[in-house]
Amino acid sequence: MKSTLYLKFIFIYIIFGFLSLFTAATLTENLVRTPIFNRISNSMYREATMVATSYLPGYFSGELQESDTQMILSGIETQLDAAVWFVSRDGNMIASAHSSEYPSAPDTIKDFDPAESGSDRSQTGDYHGYFDNDVITVTVPVTYGYFPKGYLMIHQYTTVVDTMTDILMRGVYITLIVIFLLSFIILLAFHFLVYRPLHKITEAATQYASGNLEYEIPVTTEDEMGYLSASLNYMSSQLRDMEDYQKKFVANVSHDFRSPLTSIKGYVEAMTDGTIPPELHEKYLKIILFETERLTDLTHDLLTLNEFDTNHLLLNREVFDIHEMIKHVAASFEGVCTQKKISIELVFATKHLNVNADKRKIQQVLYNLLDNAIKFSDPDSIITIETTDRGEKVYTAVKDNGIGIPRAALGKIWERFYKSDLSRGKDKKGTGLGLAIVKEAVQAHGENITVVSTEGVGTEFSFSLPKAAG
Repeated sequence: MKSTLYLKFIFIYIIFGFLSLFTAATLTENLVRTPIFNRISNSMYREATMVATSYLPGYFSGELQESDTQMILSGIETQLDAAVWFVSRDGNMIASAHSSEYPSAPDTIKDFDPAESGSDRSQTGDYHGYFDNDVITVTVPVTYGYFPKGYLMIHQYTTVVDTMTDILMRGVYITLIVIFLLSFIILLAFHFLVYRPLHKITEAATQYASGNLEYEIPVTTEDEMGYLSASLNYMSSQLRDMEDYQKKFVANVSHDFRSPLTSIKGYVEAMTDGTIPPELHEKYLKIILFETERLTDLTHDLLTLNEFDTNHLLLNREVFDIHEMIKHVAASFEGVCTQKKISIELVFATKHLNVNADKRKIQQVLYNLLDNAIKFSDPDSIITIETTDRGEKVYTAVKDNGIGIPRAALGKIWERFYKSDLSRGKDKKGTGLGLAIVKEAVQAHGENITVVSTEGVGTEFSFSLPKAAG
């Protein structure tokens, strides 16, 4: 098998890593940068508001000297690493403080507009060109006598936002890389838990397709893959059994058809070329008729078995009296029983006993069982057909006092075309399909059939049927 699935999974794994990093570099950075910017600008605004409200109004009241004002602004500059301007209402610089990274404050701010940031607490840009790089600017009024007398402005480079964002993103990238490396475990798990077992299963399928049903998949786990492997192993064993059965079936059918056809052909040729004289034609025509009946019986039984194989669930169930059926089947064997001096004894549980089953198939079951019992019973013996009403079931037993079935053959009598050595001596006409038909018919009803036999003593077949309601 080409490793296309495996390569696809690796390709998806690599694409997943790339998309994760790409997403972190675009979406996550934007998500991180905005909260940091808001946090810094809010912190600047709170600091400016506190100083403008609590300290700087003293400058206009005369309580705060210029040196004190300069010291307050320097404190803010040191704390925030920013440029701090204290301007009058018309934009003239009163006092300022800045670190070495910031340019000196102008004497007058051109086009000064304290409300240019609108409803936002801060604004971003180079602030009228006074800074080389973008800064975050907050402007807070200094109120005295209920009127704004001046404004406190704090400018801080936006690089502080970039720095904090880079620090956080570095942690995000490192975390993503670690997660990506750890997710390699998933790839390893896929290789050992999915790909390798799937490769073995695919190889098995290839072997089965090429006709090698002996190939077996090693089952080492009890998960879904192990269950699938075990199921395929079971399927291959069933296919082997089916293949053996088909070979045996064809061989048996060929043998059972070839023998009578060979006899018929031989006798017809002998009668045609004069090898058999005309006065003996009647004798050999009877033999040909006998062989023809064998072929007819075999064909009928094969068609019956095929009906069970292809349509075993479609039963024509109806309610009927099992006792009446037994009487009719027994009556059909009156001629044979008279000839062999065999008696049929009927032992019924009640006068009438209704069952719910396929009448035609159960009639064939009784016919085959009684036919077998008569074939393998000695002259002057008794065959008993007995019914038993037990709960929701009706049991029917066919007992004979015949030759019995050898213990070694009890497990094989249900096989198609099986004939024991004793049956071959007793029954030359049998097809070996009668008991197979019986079992198929009973099991099609969801019921069971059992056999008890002792060689030289007799045999008893017993099967169950559902009793009719009411």
